[in-house]
Amino acid sequence: MDRITDKIANLAKALNKPSEPNDEYIDYATLRKQYENQANQEISQLQQRSKKARVEAIHGRSDLNPKWTFANLIEDSDDVIEAVSIAQSFIAAHDDLAWRQSGSHMMLFYGDYGRGKSHIAGAIAHQLIEQYEISVLYRQLSTLLEMRYSSYDFSATDNIGQKFREANQELLEVDLLILDEVCVNETVLKKNTQSWLGNLLRQRLVNKKNCILITNHSLGELEHAMGRYCFESVKEYDTYKVRFQGPSRREGLTQDEAEAQNITPRYQPNQVR
Repeated sequence: MDRITDKIANLAKALNKPSEPNDEYIDYATLRKQYENQANQEISQLQQRSKKARVEAIHGRSDLNPKWTFANLIEDSDDVIEAVSIAQSFIAAHDDLAWRQSGSHMMLFYGDYGRGKSHIAGAIAHQLIEQYEISVLYRQLSTLLEMRYSSYDFSATDNIGQKFREANQELLEVDLLILDEVCVNETVLKKNTQSWLGNLLRQRLVNKKNCILITNHSLGELEHAMGRYCFESVKEYDTYKVRFQGPSRREGLTQDEAEAQNITPRYQPNQVR
């Protein structure tokens, strides 16, 4: 009896069609495994593309400086090295589901200007987004307060009140809130501002949302500037306090440096204009 492949070949010959018989026999189990492997690869690629899109969306909403990464950070002093070690421990703790569900956690970065506080906070945020798809929002407190004060202008035509309510809701819901320049240039926050900020932190505490606060004040100065009610809300968190010391790391251009580089300043204080 002719095999089915022979019959197909004979039919192809009769019709003057090319015949490419495949003598290799593949059993059902092997064929099924091949198809499953191919399907799994396609699913994995789809998941990777989907995760990449989600991560990019989180980055897009975070308002983080893309240069704030650990790779761009120079660990050239003890305070920075210690801060990075604590930051990495904070990130690694997210692997522990019990830790994440145990309550709200806060990193409090305080100390001198230009020591890398914002950079390290941003590096933490970038890594949490990449590894765990944690939603992040970076905001300067002074900017939020300006928006808040403007929201009381009932004659405004730019719908600022609604915009602030939406922004405030986002502050409550985001997984990690980074507040920079907390109480900058402020000896004491206004009473209503203390209440608003204190309530914001307390609501995030109840909802088990994490925070990073960045300030140039010492802890004593910060407590005074935030007010007792507001600062008590900070103390309720499981807090990681990180102190930054030493001179600013930011590059500056002094008069001597400008002359050494043959750079003529565009304006001098005693110049008549």
